[in-house]
Amino acid sequence: MESRLVRTFMDLVIIDSESGNEGLFHRYLIERFTSLGLNYMEDDSMGATGLGGNNLLFTLPGNVDGTPIFFSAHTDTVSPGVGIVPKVKDGIVYSDGPTILAADDKAGIAIMLELIERLVENNAAHTTIEFILTPGEEIGLIGAAAFDSNLLQAKHGFVLDNGGPVGSITLASPTLASIDVHIKGKTAHAGLEPEKGISAITVAATAISRMKLGRVSDYTTANIGTITGGAATNIVAEEVFIKAEARSIERSQFDAQIQHMNDVFEAVAHEFGAEVSFAYDIKSVGYYFDRETPIVAKASAAIRDLEIDPRFEVSGGGSDANIFNARGKEVVNLSIGYENIHTIDEYIPVAELHKAVELCYQLVKNAMDYAS
Repeated sequence: MESRLVRTFMDLVIIDSESGNEGLFHRYLIERFTSLGLNYMEDDSMGATGLGGNNLLFTLPGNVDGTPIFFSAHTDTVSPGVGIVPKVKDGIVYSDGPTILAADDKAGIAIMLELIERLVENNAAHTTIEFILTPGEEIGLIGAAAFDSNLLQAKHGFVLDNGGPVGSITLASPTLASIDVHIKGKTAHAGLEPEKGISAITVAATAISRMKLGRVSDYTTANIGTITGGAATNIVAEEVFIKAEARSIERSQFDAQIQHMNDVFEAVAHEFGAEVSFAYDIKSVGYYFDRETPIVAKASAAIRDLEIDPRFEVSGGGSDANIFNARGKEVVNLSIGYENIHTIDEYIPVAELHKAVELCYQLVKNAMDYAS
């Protein structure tokens, strides 16, 4: 017979919630969390974000004095995430069809619900626990970025949104920026008088060939994502639009990479007599903890209490932990067991789901030892 935790997880993944269409799922979550006796509030961020739902904050009041903590997960999924049919076979939950499973991040939400169930059933001592659920994480951490972190009582938190076996702690995550470049050359007939034109495509190609891209350093990457432009093969291309990104664990390296890309585009545009505009938007601010940072030490201790050796990761990607840390909270992202996310081969072992609940239970138990 399937455990309550697995049934909960499967109930969650069958409700569609691709990014921007989280509304139906949010209504379900409000009913589910409040039925367990939690206090509830939601902000009014969807008017500004254009997402399908607001940020949701549920609170389980403490039955003992102590420092509150919070857990976070996101409610949206990548595509293809419509019509998910979850199946369990040989202790593994997977998607029985051409879709993702949505363990990223509905496993995190299922873990939250099971944690609450066990705390209530065991009449366990706990401080105040907050659960923040954010939409639009997969498309740029949009929900968390729009959330007023001052609404949280807790200063310490755990994001349940990292893959791999339970036991990993993300120590660092990069500052990430999206980059938009517009190159304007000069149109001309490509067959009759090409020398009178300035090919924006040639400018772009030359600049990119001179640029440090890919794995720039151990902590820094950069990528040209899309290039669009040109009108026809017999017309020298007047305009090109480029979308790119840069990210780095080290802020000084991030700043240097952004400046390098800007300088190369400007230098090559000047060389060819073209015009260029370069703009970037920081999507998330990075953080870097060491193993002695209090939140890391707390997570490590809880993992060891489960007789697991903690593992420490430096991530090349962002999560809502980036947003919370930038807003003055102290937050790490924890692995909760899923594998092959963002693919139709995504899966999660049932044993890892249960282990993640045990870890969260231990974090709650240990929260009473926080220094206020």
